[in-house]
Amino acid sequence: MVSLVATTDDVLISLLREGNEEAYTEIYNRYKWLLHTHAYKKLGDRDAANDIVQDLFTNLWLKREDIFLNTTLSAYLYTSIRNRVLNIIEHRIVESKYMDSLSAFVKDFVPPADHLVRQNEFSAIIDKEIAALPSKMREVFELSRKSYLTHKEIAEKLGISEQTVTKQIKNALKVLRIRLGLIAYIILISRL
Repeated sequence: MVSLVATTDDVLISLLREGNEEAYTEIYNRYKWLLHTHAYKKLGDRDAANDIVQDLFTNLWLKREDIFLNTTLSAYLYTSIRNRVLNIIEHRIVESKYMDSLSAFVKDFVPPADHLVRQNEFSAIIDKEIAALPSKMREVFELSRKSYLTHKEIAEKLGISEQTVTKQIKNALKVLRIRLGLIAYIILISRL
């Protein structure tokens, strides 16, 4: 195996188009950390940065035969990462607007009496599922959702990083979404 470390980007792209795995590996090793750092600075989320870098390089390999650059390889990769970052940010904005609109609807909604009974039952189920979370995850989740503390405030209060707080909340929501989704489905079926 010949080392491609000193090879120019133009030659690497030509080799990549031919299916040369060493060229692909060299491009990956040359740019992965720069791209990851850029994505992380924009998103503030290591997992999301990892995901989009991996997605970029997966697509680079899968579409290698169709790559014809009218710019430098670094500019192409940077633009690809920037576009992926912008897509994530746009998705987060849409998701946030949707959640705000849903919250406003729920806040202003006055349910009929029989719905109040179901709401109380479901609230009890939600509280039970929150109580079933692992203790640290539950504590972080409750500080966020019940005490309305920011991630920074929770991190300072518990002596952990903001990233840990974000990850704990994300994991708690994932667990609750799975558990409560199944419970809501069962309740819906039993009412039919």
